Amino acid sequence: MTKGIKTIEDKIIITSDMELKSGMHIGKSNDFAPIGAVDSIVITDPLTGQPIIPGSSIKGKMRTLLAKLLTNNNENGILPAHNDDDERIKDLFGASNPVREAKLQFFDLFLTNAQELKQKPTDLLYTEIKFENTINRKDAVANPRQLERVPAGAKFAFKLVYNLENSQELKTDFEILAQAFKLLQLDYIGGSGSRGYGKVNFSNFKVEAKNLGVNKVDTSSVENILKESENYAV
Repeated sequence: MTKGIKTIEDKIIITSDMELKSGMHIGKSNDFAPIGAVDSIVITDPLTGQPIIPGSSIKGKMRTLLAKLLTNNNENGILPAHNDDDERIKDLFGASNPVREAKLQFFDLFLTNAQELKQKPTDLLYTEIKFENTINRKDAVANPRQLERVPAGAKFAFKLVYNLENSQELKTDFEILAQAFKLLQLDYIGGSGSRGYGKVNFSNFKVEAKNLGVNKVDTSSVENILKESENYAV
């Protein structure tokens, strides 16, 4: 099969359960904030009102963490532009100059235990309110604010599609993916990660090939590669 030509026969679907180990804040714009309102609210599904995690947030975080790990020219602590990323990263996540289509397709993550969260003694239906203070060093005056967070224990359905171009690259690509999942569990998603927000854990990885007719692959072998990165959270 010619590299770069993708058909429906070349899709590998990766699914997993993702659980928050600490409160997470991924905000959305709030054009009108009445007095007493929460200063920063979380992004939600407009149809259900339930919090979601944008696929772009996962993709951006995984790419950045891999760039920190694999890029050789960041000795000064400055990461390169996306187009200058390590070739293995561009192969999976794509590039724009020259145009390089990504092998990975990310999806928004939706709650799987919404009913359980509704029964919790949280401040809002699915979320909690976290009070934060910034302290002025000169006069020690506190500047309080309220942030909405998705609470620890919230569970999301993770889904990722890998576009198979060359079966000889499959194992290496999945090893890099597994590294990205490990790094993500050692880091955080969303804002205020240095304060303990956004810790996540992945479990129950499943890998399924959809209608593979050209490239026959052993999905169990690459599934085991991902399973090695399960429950890696600190």
